Amino acid sequence: MAKRLVNKKHLMMVSQLPCFITKAGFCTHSQGVQAHHLLRPLSGARQGVKAGDNEVIPLCFYHHSLLHTKHGTEKNFFEHYGMKADAGQNYAKKLWEGNSDWAFFDNDLPF
Repeated sequence: MAKRLVNKKHLMMVSQLPCFITKAGFCTHSQGVQAHHLLRPLSGARQGVKAGDNEVIPLCFYHHSLLHTKHGTEKNFFEHYGMKADAGQNYAKKLWEGNSDWAFFDNDLPF
């Protein structure tokens, strides 16, 4: 079994970004942002308890809580907001690839 990728610097960078749902034009929340480890990573199955640090997206506390408590799956969560089921996976991939111009300035989101 491959080891889970750990990168604290990447997690810190992601937690400084705007919430992925808020950035998409939905309601804003003044709460802090967390790096959400994908439940269904792009690489396939999770490696152990949670996805690697290369498969995270920024979610504010509010949306992060809704994902886990109300929607249960990322597919349900993103589709609730009219996004493709793999929107989070695509965004996490772009963030990990280091395309910071896209992450901070481009308004085009992957859905």
